[in-house]
Amino acid sequence: MALELDPRLPIIVGAGQIMIRDAATEPLEPAELMAEALRRAEIDSGGTGLLTGADQVLTVSELSWRYRNAALAVAERIGASPRRLATSVVGGNLAGVMVARAAADIQAGAAEVIAITGGEATRTRSRLRKAGLEPEWSTQSDSIESPESIGDLRPLVNDMENARGVRLPVHVYPLFEVALRARLGLSVDRHIERIGSLWSAFSDVASTNPNAWLRTPLSSSEITTASAENRMISWPYTKRLCSNSQVDQGAAVIITSVAAAERAGVPRDRWVFLHAGAEAIDHWNVSNRVDLCSSPALRTAGRDAFSLAGITADDIAHIDLYSCFPAAVQIGAIELGLIPAEDTNGAGWGGVGSTRPLTVTGGMTFAGGPLNNYPTHGLATMVETLRNDAGSIGLCTANGGYTTEHAVLLASTEPPASGAYRHSNPQAEVDALPRVECDDTWTGAVVIESATVVFEDGPTHALVATRTSDGQRSWGMSNDADFMNAAMTTELVGARAQRSANGTIALDEGN
Repeated sequence: MALELDPRLPIIVGAGQIMIRDAATEPLEPAELMAEALRRAEIDSGGTGLLTGADQVLTVSELSWRYRNAALAVAERIGASPRRLATSVVGGNLAGVMVARAAADIQAGAAEVIAITGGEATRTRSRLRKAGLEPEWSTQSDSIESPESIGDLRPLVNDMENARGVRLPVHVYPLFEVALRARLGLSVDRHIERIGSLWSAFSDVASTNPNAWLRTPLSSSEITTASAENRMISWPYTKRLCSNSQVDQGAAVIITSVAAAERAGVPRDRWVFLHAGAEAIDHWNVSNRVDLCSSPALRTAGRDAFSLAGITADDIAHIDLYSCFPAAVQIGAIELGLIPAEDTNGAGWGGVGSTRPLTVTGGMTFAGGPLNNYPTHGLATMVETLRNDAGSIGLCTANGGYTTEHAVLLASTEPPASGAYRHSNPQAEVDALPRVECDDTWTGAVVIESATVVFEDGPTHALVATRTSDGQRSWGMSNDADFMNAAMTTELVGARAQRSANGTIALDEGN
């Protein structure tokens, strides 16, 4: 006898994606990309009346065009009159957070049909700006009420971090990368080989994804070697090791209760059950974290999600880790127990020989990194992946800031063993974890914790994280050519140095 399902159990019934890259194709503004992704999701579901009957329309913050109420702009386009309109603040985690909370709302009986979407026309907007043009896209009256806001509005960096150059993801994530390399005891050359292998494997996955922006497989050396087409951004990251935001893409999912899916006539083979979701935020400022290569928030959220779903990491068949930079993927894989922390040969990281790739899309370099909305693409792709492997379990993560904010989602075509979707937010536990303080006035002896070299036309300066004798963190820099060369060719983590009053770092003799 078939298991009787809770009519409130949340399921993803439809997923849709849109990509416009042909210059001859008329570009779409973000609201239309979002609406079209939702239309495709409804078609994908095989049901009827889902969009017009949506209780909630939620949109991911868009940056390529500003709307006073993006959720309303989308609702009007899909013919919906929802009780709730909401838009996230900036944050790559928030698409995952919205899905996790939407499922909780449906499980609690607070909603039955929720439409979640995001879209960016960054490539078109950049092209028009270069030509000195503004797009003729829709605007909204100032009299329109703003939507509900989802997410944390705090600035990602404080004044001190900003003054010391600890501000851009393309500069901060390389610091995480170098700290992780040192933790694993890898040589500089071996480490570059490994992240190249990881990203090459991601490009292989993208080559089979019809929704990927770049579908040409690349070798490890093509990814890690700097060239005119692949300039160095911040060592060791070349352009091909960074998220690609220059895309026009949209993605959407429709989440319903079992009862609503049945009323809409959604065939059972389209259902993907959400088993568990969890969210947590690390210590907000990078300066206060106990190290630069871990994420206690992701570890704790993952622990909770696995426990609530009644599974372990070994039970997961399909994975899509947030992939803005290789450091984010590696830290995520370690914290979630997807690979052994001591695995240094590269196979377990999704490279050659891996039996369980860490992406289903190809990642944000190759599939596309439409700013805050990548996780919606990851989940939409995961839905199709799970339908093609009935009964398997899929994991998706979302990450905002500098491995700061996290969401973890677990799903399957089979219902959760507990009979209900479960949600967790272990924030109090994460907030209680140890932290370090930052001393920006320190002068004298320090130990280097990590270092990267920032490039423009060539190397401009090294950004350096150090620890003082009393264990506090102190940021610094160096524009000395010998220091920058040492940062890119030798092991500087653990080296003794001196920090001057203006933050300049100089190596001690003998290092």
